[in-house]
Amino acid sequence: MIEAPTSIRIDSESRIPKYQQIVNSIIEDIEKGSLSVGEKIPSINEISEEYYLSRDTVEKAYNLLKKKKIIVSVKGKGYYVARNVSQSQVKVLFLLNKLSNYKLRIYNSFVNSLGADAQVDLHIYHCDPKNLLNLLNENTGAYDYYVVMPHFKDDDLHHNNYNQDVIDALRKISPDKLIIMDNYMPDLGDEVASIYQDFKMDIYKALKEGQARLQKYDTLILVYPDNVIYPYPKEIKQGFKKFCVEYGLEFEIINTIYPEMELSPNDAYILIEENDLVNLMRQIRDEEYLLGEDVGVISYNDTPLKELLGITVMSTDFKVMGETAAYMIKKRKKEVVKNVFNFIDRGSI
Repeated sequence: MIEAPTSIRIDSESRIPKYQQIVNSIIEDIEKGSLSVGEKIPSINEISEEYYLSRDTVEKAYNLLKKKKIIVSVKGKGYYVARNVSQSQVKVLFLLNKLSNYKLRIYNSFVNSLGADAQVDLHIYHCDPKNLLNLLNENTGAYDYYVVMPHFKDDDLHHNNYNQDVIDALRKISPDKLIIMDNYMPDLGDEVASIYQDFKMDIYKALKEGQARLQKYDTLILVYPDNVIYPYPKEIKQGFKKFCVEYGLEFEIINTIYPEMELSPNDAYILIEENDLVNLMRQIRDEEYLLGEDVGVISYNDTPLKELLGITVMSTDFKVMGETAAYMIKKRKKEVVKNVFNFIDRGSI
C-alpha cells in the first residue's frame, strides 16, 4: 500500500483521461495542503500497482506535472513537490533584464495591479540572452503568461535590441500568453502585446519641450556610460544628437562625471546614472555655481528624491507601464502601446 499524504482519485466511468485524473488529484492535494513543497510523492510503479494502471499512463501524468514545474524528479530518490499551485490563480513568469530601482517599480506596479488572484514569479537574466533562453526553455508550458523585458548586451558590453535566438524562442510562445515590456520588438508583430519606450524619440521630444530653457546654454553635455555591466540603449544618444543638430546647439557626449571636472558656466548636463548626478551636484556646490542659472541639470528617470531636490527630469511613467501590462492580462488585450514619457521642469535648467 502507498504510505503518502496523497490519494489518487480515479473514476473509471469518467471521460477524463486517467493520466489527467492523476494530474488533477495531485494538484488538488497540493492546493488543500495534503502535499507540501519538498514532500515526496508516490513513485510511478507504486501508483501503477495500487490503482491497476499502466506504467505509461502514470508516466504521462508525471511528465505533464514536471513540464508544469509542479513536481521535480531527483535521480535515485524519486519525485517531489516543486511548488505551490492554485487552479484559480493566473501564473505569470516575469523576466527582468536587470535588478534596478526603476525595473522594480514597474514590477511592483504590475503585481499590485494584478492583485491576489495572480502568482507572479520574478527572474533576472542580467541582459544575457543565453540566460534568458535558458529561463524560457526551463519554463515552457509552466505559466499562463510570460512577461519579458528584452534588453541585451554583447561581448563588448554594448546594448542590443535584437537577438535572433531570443526572437525564435519567443515565437514558440502563444501570442495570447506573451507580453513584451519596455523595449519594442517589431519582429514579433502586432499580435503580441507590448508596452514600450521609444528611447530615441522620447528624449528628442522631451528636450524639444525644454528647448526654450536650454537655448541659454552654450553647450549641452550628455553623460552616457559606455562599457557598463548593464548597457543603456544607444537610441538615447541618437535622440540627443538629433535634437542638438536640428536646433544648432553645441553638444558633447562623455562617459562619466570625472573628479574635478572642468565645469564651465552656461553648460547643461543630461545624466543617466544616479552616481553621475550625485558627483556633478557635489562639484556644482563646491564651485558655488547656481543650479539652473550657471549650470543646468536634467536627470533621466524620475525618483522621489529628485522631486524633493528639485531636479528637472525626463522619464517614462513606471507605474503606468506596470498597470498597463496587468490590464492587458486581466482584460485579455493584445495591444501595442507606447508608454507615457514626461518632461518635468523643476527649475534645474
